Amino acid sequence: MAVREPDHAGSWYSANGPELTQQLDTWLSKPPSELPLPGSRVVISPHAGFAYSGPAAAYAYKALDLSQAKRIFILHPSHHHHLSTAALPVVQGYLTPLSSDPLPLDLDLIRKLSTMTATTSQNRQIKFNTMSKDVDEAEHSAEMQLPYIHRLLQKLYPDQPTSTYPPLVPIMVGGTSPATEKALGQLLAPYIADPTNAFVISSDFCHWGSRFGYTYYVPTSPSPAVDPGSLPNGLSNPSRDGQLHSQSSVSQGISLRSSKDVPSRGPKIHESIAHVDRACMCAIATGSHDAFLDILQGTGNTVCGRHPIGVFMAGLEEVERKSGVGSNETEMKRRFRFLRYERSSDVTSIRDSSVSYVSAFAVLSLL
Repeated sequence: MAVREPDHAGSWYSANGPELTQQLDTWLSKPPSELPLPGSRVVISPHAGFAYSGPAAAYAYKALDLSQAKRIFILHPSHHHHLSTAALPVVQGYLTPLSSDPLPLDLDLIRKLSTMTATTSQNRQIKFNTMSKDVDEAEHSAEMQLPYIHRLLQKLYPDQPTSTYPPLVPIMVGGTSPATEKALGQLLAPYIADPTNAFVISSDFCHWGSRFGYTYYVPTSPSPAVDPGSLPNGLSNPSRDGQLHSQSSVSQGISLRSSKDVPSRGPKIHESIAHVDRACMCAIATGSHDAFLDILQGTGNTVCGRHPIGVFMAGLEEVERKSGVGSNETEMKRRFRFLRYERSSDVTSIRDSSVSYVSAFAVLSLL
């Protein structure tokens, strides 16, 4: 059986099974005890090295309800392989350091998806490609989700072999256009509607710094930044702080060329980063794919999982369109609710850099 090796184990995270288990369990003990909420079967989770994003990712995974899951989709970006649509794996299982047996893949569904097509608004036919084993192993954005998924399943099925776990459906999403995202969303809509499917969306947020080619700065950002514990849609009440959390637009910013471009009495760079990230979170929390696309275009925010997020949002909109569901207060339960926001560092100089990490979930039980 061809399996995907854990290529980043030993560098991005521990290759030692017992040590990795202890780390994951420690991080999973930190988020609120009321998680997961029933029907919380989709999460957004970061994918940096665990030394940076492992604690933040625990908030997403503590929120993920796998109690009814018969399969788990992983929507993740492509960092190295050029791709304009989406790709499916060719291997039969994914190994992690937590077991000598690989996590199973849903090969029947993967074969079915490979035969499906959708038509864009420009009458272009969209279908899934494949990713080779080498391409699969080189990409970290799915791999960084696997230890957490594996550990949750070990806890849920302590007496069952790995081969009996709900199988995975990994989908690598490339640099998709808005029309392609909507078409891929149409293909995935029936699976989003199915309460036995869980979804993990892999994404870091802002990559700021000259090494990322992104030095955007908004002089009107709030200073001090909005409390990072007050996030769009929150945990206990999806509509709390309504005005604050509905702000998915920001004033025009500039690209910094020197630290001298930062006003002496203006917000710090990391406060501007937080402001732009919050605007993206607010747009996602509206449930509007177009609102998310608009804020990305307006700020250029380097959300590396923007295309997987966009595909899922477009798919959820398709589900709601077909079911005749609107977007009133009660349906806010289906919107993403953000649990955690962190950055790898607080940037104060043009010479600095940082990556942002976000954890979110959505309750889809009412679909």
